[in-house]
Amino acid sequence: QVQLVESGGGLVQPGGSLRLSCAASGTIFSINAMGWYRQAPGKQRELVAGITNGGRTNYADSVKGRFTISRDNAKNTAYLQMNSLKPEDTAVYYCAAYAGGINYWGRGTQVTVSS
Repeated sequence: QVQLVESGGGLVQPGGSLRLSCAASGTIFSINAMGWYRQAPGKQRELVAGITNGGRTNYADSVKGRFTISRDNAKNTAYLQMNSLKPEDTAVYYCAAYAGGINYWGRGTQVTVSS
């Protein structure tokens, strides 16, 4: 079992920045990859960024060049640095971990980009 807890969401003006954190606990040694997803009202959940144990990353086209995913294995924490935020980035952001053939999810953190 893997438990994930997100933090760092909030309200920010367009063009601003936020950093989300995802603290993992439990059988963390079994985690193969971690990622961030988001879900806006009335839309499906979508992958924002992912990172493997080897450090390989991938991003949705809509966030390339603006968002950066990273991991601190010593702290069992993943991060999502979000810069140049746009109103269309408004969503609930979820941390995910793939471990032992199972996808685990955090409860999500709200990010609102508005003036």
